Amino acid sequence: MGVIVLLILFSLLVALIFLGAFFWAVKSGQFDDPQTPAIRMLFDNEISTSKNKSKTLRGE
Repeated sequence: MGVIVLLILFSLLVALIFLGAFFWAVKSGQFDDPQTPAIRMLFDNEISTSKNKSKTLRGE
């Protein structure tokens, strides 16, 4: 019976730690913009150097 009480207390402690970490993340701005990082990879980053343009014109 004592082990069950110990496990319940330990699980409550772990839950409180995770709850505190969640509130800290919200307060520090981790969840301010959840949409932009998901679509950032869809935008092309064009590198405009003359070396890359000359290779594409020659067909290399």
